[in-house]
Amino acid sequence: MSEEALVLRQDKDGIARLTLNRPAARNALSRPMIAALQAEFDRIAADPSISVVILAGNGPAFCAGHDLKEMRGADYGERYAEDLFEACARLMQRIVSLPQPVIARVHGIATAAGAQLVASADLAIATDDARFATPGVNIGLFCSTPMVALSRNVSHKHALQMLLTGDLIDAPTALRFGLINEHVSGEQLDVAVEALAVKIASKSRHTLAVGKAAYYRQAELPLDEAYAYAKGVMVHNLQARDAREGIDAFIDKRHPTWCHG
Repeated sequence: MSEEALVLRQDKDGIARLTLNRPAARNALSRPMIAALQAEFDRIAADPSISVVILAGNGPAFCAGHDLKEMRGADYGERYAEDLFEACARLMQRIVSLPQPVIARVHGIATAAGAQLVASADLAIATDDARFATPGVNIGLFCSTPMVALSRNVSHKHALQMLLTGDLIDAPTALRFGLINEHVSGEQLDVAVEALAVKIASKSRHTLAVGKAAYYRQAELPLDEAYAYAKGVMVHNLQARDAREGIDAFIDKRHPTWCHG
């Protein structure tokens, strides 16, 4: 893709790196940016060569949320807003439903829909100086759609603290809340993200897809239904060639050779 593309993609060794590319706008999620990101995730979902995705931002920030200038330019129209928030919801659900795990690589700020991206990703590593917020309450537009992802990542009281105050929280607080997995120095960010991506990419793609889908499905079920569902997943998973290869390799004390099926 050209440097002018709204989303840049680079593939290497089973890892797809998607980079939001509106640095002057702090990678604000305009309607075209959402469409471009949706298209890339859809392509990755159908790409059997990709095991894991890294989601990053170009320039000084990860993502500053929705594009408020675009909203104002559309005169806050109801039809525009309906289309915008529907597209954004579809994007966040695509991240969750993607067969491949998604790692958010966060620096600078991740606010509003940017924080929603972090919460929607399966894993997140941030710089020590990264900041997170759902600040809609400060401008009279409550972060209702970011709330959906946020409330599924952190405790109710932590989510409501962010949503009701709109305050920025730092990376250690985001780690304590459960919004991110780890924070590192800026110099170590790419090293840490790459190491995690490489580790995940070394697993069976089939097993990763089965596991990710099962995790999100069981999380919404009552305990007895979750166990019944997970039992079925394991029974089916055991029939896969990679499960049998993995067990044989463990018993034989050798590295497995995945066929990803």
